[in-house]
Amino acid sequence: MKYKMYDEMMEQPDSLRKTFECEKSTMDEVSKLIPEKDKVYLIGCGSSISTCYSVRDAIRMSSTNIDIEVYTGYEFYYNKKLTINENSIAIFTSQSGETADTLASLRKTNEFNIHSVSISNEPESSMIKEAKTPIITRCEKETAILGTKTYITQLACLYQILFAASNYDGKDTLLKQLIVIPDILEDLLKTTEYDNRLLAENFKNEDIFYCLGSGPNFGLAYKLAMTMLMEGAIKHACPEYSAEFRHGLIERAEKDVPIIFLKSDFESDEITQKAIEFSENLKLKSIIYELKDYADIDKLLSPFVFVIPLEWFVYYLAHYNGEDPGATRHIGKVRY
Repeated sequence: MKYKMYDEMMEQPDSLRKTFECEKSTMDEVSKLIPEKDKVYLIGCGSSISTCYSVRDAIRMSSTNIDIEVYTGYEFYYNKKLTINENSIAIFTSQSGETADTLASLRKTNEFNIHSVSISNEPESSMIKEAKTPIITRCEKETAILGTKTYITQLACLYQILFAASNYDGKDTLLKQLIVIPDILEDLLKTTEYDNRLLAENFKNEDIFYCLGSGPNFGLAYKLAMTMLMEGAIKHACPEYSAEFRHGLIERAEKDVPIIFLKSDFESDEITQKAIEFSENLKLKSIIYELKDYADIDKLLSPFVFVIPLEWFVYYLAHYNGEDPGATRHIGKVRY
């Protein structure tokens, strides 16, 4: 049986191509503003804040000149350190453009005369209309609550804007690889479905998953737990930085506990590997995704690669439990 999420997954490559075709010039305008600013704020909720976490950690790992802070919507709204006319830029991320938390923060930013940028998939949404610089992801309608094509396009916009503005030595190569991500996605959508369908069948009776990643993979681990597994597959899940394994999760590491590891051979993945080895010694139900198994690409782009096999895993995990992976029980796509 095919769910609506299936079609939306398949539309990811073209959505990304269309977004860059239509919005690249606007992204370049934002990139040119950033070096003049003292600080960049990234604000979002759910899948949207996960993209903020990933690009923040990618920027920090590349030792660039950009000072980034990430906030959820209302955390930013209640931030008492904001000052009127401060020399900063705030980038707001929302699939619907109507997320109440994020929209309130956007309006406060405009009141404080801070340059506001919105990245959203809805051209008629409040966030697109009210931001000083709007960027519209070209995904058409998306219904799956966990976010597929809106996630990948939003993440790509953030990477393009921030790395183009950075002094990262490898940025030219990274940005060239970012442009060919749609081709990589098309291949992964074909080649990773079968294995992750089998994996989902093996894990369909599990009640809880721990999701670990280092650097920009933490943002994806956060999305995997918070929106993909909990909202999409209706499974309990918890995200952690890999280095936090030994500060709590290690005490829950038992033979029957499933842990999903995202590993890209970052320097910080030395800790990820230690967690994997500890888990394997205890014969945990470890699920290990390694970048080298999927693509030869800049490690900082690994969330773009890992998300496809993870989408297949969650899609079939929901299916084998009688759930529509794009439906919800209590929340809607736009407001709560």
